[in-house]
Amino acid sequence: MPPGAAPIIAKWIDYFQCEFKISKNRTTKLGDYRHPYKDLGHKISVNNDLNAYAFLVTTVHEFAHLLTWNDHKNKVKPHGAEWKHNFKRMMAPFIEQNVFPQDVQQAIVSYLNNPSAASCTDLKLSRALKKHDLPKEASRLEELPLDAVFTIKDGRQFRKGEKLRKRYRCLCLTNGNVYLFNPLAEVTLAATGT
Repeated sequence: MPPGAAPIIAKWIDYFQCEFKISKNRTTKLGDYRHPYKDLGHKISVNNDLNAYAFLVTTVHEFAHLLTWNDHKNKVKPHGAEWKHNFKRMMAPFIEQNVFPQDVQQAIVSYLNNPSAASCTDLKLSRALKKHDLPKEASRLEELPLDAVFTIKDGRQFRKGEKLRKRYRCLCLTNGNVYLFNPLAEVTLAATGT
């Protein structure tokens, strides 16, 4: 997390009496919010493998859920107008303090015009955040040529097909099924072109 952001997040954790947990990498989500249940209070978890800026955006996203739940309980949509309002409001101090690099800040300001359920669905914001990831062996799917064979984390191999609007149509080589992939999906180029 960027240093200037930590005191604000610490205040939120204390103020909302929230159990804040840094979780192992989850491939299906970057963070999670659980509302109070029985004797348990608010719980937020954020993946440990995110870069500092993605970690902060995800943390604010989850705290916006907490605030929305406090204000409305289960009477509003998880990413409805109330959540969007809270997310914008809670992101404001970090924008004002310039805790983000300029490319990320510009992408966030653009994203805040109509924030969605996941920051990773906004390609501009996702690209800006990924620029600050540590180098890895993996490539982004959009960087591979057409018909390239690649492997995903679970070991399955695919052949990259054409782009349909935002996603790539890819053929699974083990079962013949077709899957649509986000262009920013992290994949490993296969050693042999099967």
